[in-house]
Amino acid sequence: MTGDPSMIDEEVPVFDLSSSMENARRRMGEGPRASLRRPRSDRGRSRLDPRVVAWVAGAVSGQERPAMVELLQRTAERCGEGGLGPPSRASVYKLLATLPTPTYRLRSLPAAVQDALYNLVPASVVPGHQLVFYCFNYGDLAAMSFAAGLPWLALYQALLLPGYRARSRGLLEAVARVRGI
Repeated sequence: MTGDPSMIDEEVPVFDLSSSMENARRRMGEGPRASLRRPRSDRGRSRLDPRVVAWVAGAVSGQERPAMVELLQRTAERCGEGGLGPPSRASVYKLLATLPTPTYRLRSLPAAVQDALYNLVPASVVPGHQLVFYCFNYGDLAAMSFAAGLPWLALYQALLLPGYRARSRGLLEAVARVRGI
């Protein structure tokens, strides 16, 4: 090639999209196949027995995180006593992500925490995991210190939330590591 644009052979395409698409259709078929199975009627809802959910919620409601091995063993024993099948480890972790955390009335919180929750009225009630998120993202050191002392489940669920500033996320992860979360 000499670098002259008039010398480029226009009859030989470098990449032919239409022939590539036709080859892909021949290999893979026309489109995704529709499943013959109907979707579950309870899709998106927990299938755990409410007694198991209540027992796990009570077992994890303390200030510090229980050991997962102990929690699973006690849950299996409790389920055996009640004639229920024990939940899997994955089911318990999914449950931990959705259990309600303690709630806090904004006007009863320290001033630094109220400042971090800048967009709420004083009569608001805030779930613990949201309180942790706002304190670490928008609060000063006093607000972060308050949030670091909240029950472990609030910190655990706050770690699952998106939208942290990089340094805020790093501080929360450090607190979680120290507390064994």
